[in-house]
Amino acid sequence: MPSRRPQARRLPSPEELALLVKTLKAGNRPANADYREQSLKLHGWICAKCGREFERENLHLLTVHHKDGNHHHNPKDGSNWENLCVYCHDDEHSRLLLAEYLNG
Repeated sequence: MPSRRPQARRLPSPEELALLVKTLKAGNRPANADYREQSLKLHGWICAKCGREFERENLHLLTVHHKDGNHHHNPKDGSNWENLCVYCHDDEHSRLLLAEYLNG
């Protein structure tokens, strides 16, 4: 009986991989994922905690924090958002973790 060799599989091209990643990311976004742009318009390019102002060059360092922790709760009035710089955002989340730890 002749042995069958497995057929070699073609690896996807970098373009095909990029398209797959883009598709997967899009499927993981909340329906109203444009909340960052909305929050920046509503609350301005300033950190709500430390007051640091941002320019276009460093705007990527300004994040949107969901006050209730639910990234799918995005009311159009922005009441669940506050713009925080990455440092204040990290501090906010570390405080929540510490509080949960201390409360057992």
